[in-house]
Amino acid sequence: MLLRTITVIGLGLFLSGCMTVEQQRTADEEKCRSYGFTRKNDAFAECLQRLELDRRAAARENRYVDPFPRVIYRPVYVPVQPK
Repeated sequence: MLLRTITVIGLGLFLSGCMTVEQQRTADEEKCRSYGFTRKNDAFAECLQRLELDRRAAARENRYVDPFPRVIYRPVYVPVQPK
């Protein structure tokens, strides 16, 4: 029972970090408005575009940062010859 509770809580916390496309767009618009841009002009559109490009660049960078090595070293057994 305790394991199930911990699993459900962990899954809930994991999924709470996700955003839908609409939520991301709204957050981007709020960020651009906080910078002083007004809606429906070229500067606002450029701000949204830069935020999206920054997000894509960060995602590309995260793909190259791998905490687990891709090379797996296997021990090789070499039998000792008796003298």
